[in-house]
Amino acid sequence: MTTSPLIDIQNVSFCYRYDKLALNGASLSIPAGSRVALVGSNGAGKSTLFLQINAILRPQSGTLYYCGQPYSYSRQAVNTLRQKVGLVFQDPETQLFAATVLDDVLFGPMNMGLSPAEARLQAETALTLVGLWDQRDDPIHFLSQGQKKRAAIAGILAMQPEILVMDEPAAALDYPSVMNLKETLAMLHRDGKTLLIATHDVDWAWQWADLVYVMSQGQVIAGGTPQEILARQDHAGLGFAKPMISELYTLLCKQGLLPDEPEQLPDTLEDLVARLPHTGR
Repeated sequence: MTTSPLIDIQNVSFCYRYDKLALNGASLSIPAGSRVALVGSNGAGKSTLFLQINAILRPQSGTLYYCGQPYSYSRQAVNTLRQKVGLVFQDPETQLFAATVLDDVLFGPMNMGLSPAEARLQAETALTLVGLWDQRDDPIHFLSQGQKKRAAIAGILAMQPEILVMDEPAAALDYPSVMNLKETLAMLHRDGKTLLIATHDVDWAWQWADLVYVMSQGQVIAGGTPQEILARQDHAGLGFAKPMISELYTLLCKQGLLPDEPEQLPDTLEDLVARLPHTGR
């Protein structure tokens, strides 16, 4: 027996203006416990789709399902949904509003009806997870852009959502912050969280994602494993670059250093190097 996906989006359309569809019959499924990457050029509809998933926007046609049940847009239903579906915006300024880091992260769990002690514990756990506990009493405007991004992520994690949806999570992050983000996502995945990101970083998606969807002109035009999607020869027309590992593998095959086995593409650079023929010195 097959189980329903955690989130199922069926033929969703939405327009900000009457003459331009931002979403045009978009459909995709997010399996529970999966790591899903959404790729495509700017303006393809990725951010608008995320606003639909979090019920900030409501489709003009089509239906979204959570655990097999269609979305309800009553105030109580939306509040419950947003506790389960945590959305981190690309620009953290959109989410941060309190005086201090801790106050901002406390806002979500306090509004879930938790006791002050329970809310504090969840906020402390989230801030520690993203490496901002030492900055808990800092004013928000004192933070760097990367720290603001991590504070926004902590504010969502403090509500303990079942799925974390992130729009360009690595944007504006320096290298240490990106490494912290990847470690955090790895920990959340081990704990059973479902993760959905929109990203232009195809090298990360290649190694990280279980499933990749491509968006173009408001539609989901392809979906499959990273190797099936990101190594496509028509990648440029679909709005994304080919991952470095795939490019290197193709080059090495052309040089005769590796057999061309498109069904067994390397996942990591270590895997690629291990396939190279070893010669004695």
